[in-house]
Amino acid sequence: MTDRNVLGRPLEECGTDPVTGYYRTGSCVPSAGHQGGHSVCVVVTEEFLRHQQEIGNDLSTPRPEFGFPGLEPGMRWCVLAPRWLQSYHAGVAAPVVLAATHERALEVVDRLALLEHAVDVPDDPSSLD
Repeated sequence: MTDRNVLGRPLEECGTDPVTGYYRTGSCVPSAGHQGGHSVCVVVTEEFLRHQQEIGNDLSTPRPEFGFPGLEPGMRWCVLAPRWLQSYHAGVAAPVVLAATHERALEVVDRLALLEHAVDVPDDPSSLD
C-alpha cells in the first residue's frame, strides 16, 4: 500500500539534506505511536524554530549522537502534527509542503490550516475540499 499525502495522492519526499522523517527515509511516514506522527513536511523559519525551542522541541541544536545536524531556516523537515499545530495557534506556523505531508496529519490538523500555510498549492485547489 502506498502512503498518501493530504491531497490524496502518493506521498512525495520531504527532504534529504538533512535526511528527514521518523524513519530517516526523506519522507514524512509517521510512526505508529503518535497521533498524526511526524507527518507534516515544513520549510522551517527562524520564528518556527524559536517557538519550537520555547515549547521544548529544540530543532536548532546539533545532536551528533543522533546524527542530527540541527536545522536552519529554509530546510525541510518532518515535524509532529501536534507540534506544528502548537506553532499554528501561536501564529508562527512554518510553511507546509502539502505533497510531502502525510494524510495522517489530518488526524490532528484541519486541512484548511495546512492549506493556509501551503507553499505548493495545486493548480486546481478544489481537489482540497
